Amino acid sequence: MIYIRTGSQALTLLKIMSVVGEFPTGSMHLLGNERVYKALIRKMTTRQTYRLPQTDTEITGRMLSVLGKGRSKTIRLYNRTALPILTLLGAEEYYRDAYIKNNLSSNTSHRERNHRVAETVAMCMRAGMEYRPYALPTLQNEQLLTVVPKSPSFYLAKSLKQIGQIEQKKTMFTRLTGAIFTPGTVMAVYNTRDATMKWNGMGEFKAKHSLLEVARMNAGVSELNSAILLGQSDSVAMNTLLESDGTRRMEFRFDSIYRHVHFVPMNHFGIQLLRFLCVPDWNEKLMSLLFEPEVRSYNRGMFEYDALIEGRYVFSYLGSDLARLIRFREATRHQTGQFEVLCFPEQAPFLQEYLGKRIGIKTIDMALVDSKLCPERLTIKSQAPK
Repeated sequence: MIYIRTGSQALTLLKIMSVVGEFPTGSMHLLGNERVYKALIRKMTTRQTYRLPQTDTEITGRMLSVLGKGRSKTIRLYNRTALPILTLLGAEEYYRDAYIKNNLSSNTSHRERNHRVAETVAMCMRAGMEYRPYALPTLQNEQLLTVVPKSPSFYLAKSLKQIGQIEQKKTMFTRLTGAIFTPGTVMAVYNTRDATMKWNGMGEFKAKHSLLEVARMNAGVSELNSAILLGQSDSVAMNTLLESDGTRRMEFRFDSIYRHVHFVPMNHFGIQLLRFLCVPDWNEKLMSLLFEPEVRSYNRGMFEYDALIEGRYVFSYLGSDLARLIRFREATRHQTGQFEVLCFPEQAPFLQEYLGKRIGIKTIDMALVDSKLCPERLTIKSQAPK
């Protein structure tokens, strides 16, 4: 017997599946303990009895099916068994409209899209956000209101397209997997998986403008400067930067579309980083802890850096901001002086490869950032450039 109780892996999996319809078998590590989830999924593909302790309801049957092979291998709900439980979770109506009325496609491109959305949802769930469309306030486009929750929340691109009576153009938001709303800000979210992100300039500008209008009507946000780019490893970030270097039309380069593009790897460190990026006004809070007011640049310098300490220009990469990193590297090629980059240990190898030997690297532990509200000054460990 499998108990669907609060906090259980079975309930977590069912909530995720109720939102995304299918989940890639190769990304189970994003849900939590991979070994535990593999065993649970294997068990749920066979006939089991499921009990919901809060209602004394028991349901017997096969809950999951696994389809496809290789990269396209996917997990889906077995509707006959799942629907009664989804009803008790308040998810049945959404699931029927999204995945039963419009059957899940086995087309490779559609499945790839579904998997990118599913991985994004898993990351947001692990970072502590509300991600279920049926548990979030419905967005609208009729008047200026504060609709989105005060706590961080993730809205699917599908929800962004279906605001009001008339659905947006089919192509609008298709490259976005969704948007993260935090108090006073909104961030567009992309997931490129293991591919190099290739930005379609005009298409992204249009999506950005439409998302900003949604944020203005529902969150009182007047600017959209930031995007989250999810990827499987730092090699994705490196290839994205190299691809950007070769872009002929500068106005279509990704750092022209979004002033800040935060790269978040899809692993445990990335989940911590995503949680960190959703803290309201995170950068200002962190900069005030790291640097004394008299050494900070406050974005008034001749180029992109955060502090000038004893003749050394210090640049923070703690937010994993690829757009700022490009601007910093370009500026240092034409500047004289000493330069240092502050980062988490997990980011150091990527930075050393991209910036070369001329620029020093310093690291700070994520655990110390998590305790950033403590009054003690954070301790920085030096690491000589290789």
